[in-house]
Amino acid sequence: MTCSRRLSRVLGVALPVRDILEQRVDEAAVPDWCATRGWAPFLLALDDATVRAGEARGLAELLPTLADVPRDLLQLAKEVAAATELPRLYGSTPLATEALRSVRFRKRAQLSGLLSAVASMAESARRIIDVGAGSGHFTRLSAELFQREALGLERNPERVKSAQKRADESAVTASFVAVDARDALKFAEHDLAIGLHACGELGDKLVEAAARAQCDLALVSCCLQKISTPTRKPLSQVAEAAELRREYLGLTNLTAQPQGVEASIDVTIGARQTRYALGQLLRARGIALEPGAEMSGINRRRANGGLATVAELALALRNLPPASRAELAHHEALAAEHYAVIRRLSLPRSMLARLIEVLVSLDRAAHLEERGLDVQVATLFDRAVSPRNIGIFASRSALRLPAA
Repeated sequence: MTCSRRLSRVLGVALPVRDILEQRVDEAAVPDWCATRGWAPFLLALDDATVRAGEARGLAELLPTLADVPRDLLQLAKEVAAATELPRLYGSTPLATEALRSVRFRKRAQLSGLLSAVASMAESARRIIDVGAGSGHFTRLSAELFQREALGLERNPERVKSAQKRADESAVTASFVAVDARDALKFAEHDLAIGLHACGELGDKLVEAAARAQCDLALVSCCLQKISTPTRKPLSQVAEAAELRREYLGLTNLTAQPQGVEASIDVTIGARQTRYALGQLLRARGIALEPGAEMSGINRRRANGGLATVAELALALRNLPPASRAELAHHEALAAEHYAVIRRLSLPRSMLARLIEVLVSLDRAAHLEERGLDVQVATLFDRAVSPRNIGIFASRSALRLPAA
């Protein structure tokens, strides 16, 4: 099945439930889309273990195992599961420990999987261009493994300096340039363009530049909400009616998984409850806040430390007196009560997270396909390695990817 046809299938599931995407569950009140469909009694009756399973495994996987599920909710779950099913690539490239002494295990698995996936494309490439090169590990490893000139584009000058030093020490033909690739990105026909977790609109720029140059491409997207405009305009003709707001794209960060990348699901849910409690505390102090703005200026990981920790920081940033013990206890108790409702009512909307991520990936793939490239979309590594694991592979010749 072509990427365009698969995209049409995903749009057929996503567009009829656009109202669910448009209304977040920020308070312990039944949203309109839930009331209209009559799902609230079922969702609010779910016990804690079932809610946790839905957050860990995803509602689409869980619902077929439950009783008394509303028929239309069960049907949506089945459609989401079918639309988001992607082939899986299996393959890894052994990497020398010495070359990766400063690289975390999950990053090593990502590098190994992507190097294996692009091996056949690298054979015919004259140059490998790593867009958003970061610390330069993929740039350096690809130059060494494939014996090709490799260029890393990275906007952080300090990272560029550090990456170049590592490359020079390894004596590989890798070079790095400090540039914001979102502003100017050009490839030649025989380049292999790489984007390992290219964030937001950088992924779109990368796809458009590869399509113009008719060059090979491997892209694993990340943080789709990082765009400079309120909405993301589709790239393909098939998805021309599917303009997505930034908050829809941010939903993709909620893809269900039993173990978070940085912490357990219990710690993750606890941090979300803490952020909710902080928002309520700040509003009670007279601060007007948009949803999610309560942590502005504070590292999100600090929420793992509990309400007292983030409240101290948030109030100090606003030149407000610190919270009393009674104030903290009140908002913690209120959050525990309200967030239990929010978790349940949020499950159907969270179920659409992977659907939106697949939609964006297939839109990008369809654009490349419309330009005459051979394109495949597949998952590249386990979600435990990274939940952002959808790879887009395009080539001017027939693709030869590791067997699914």
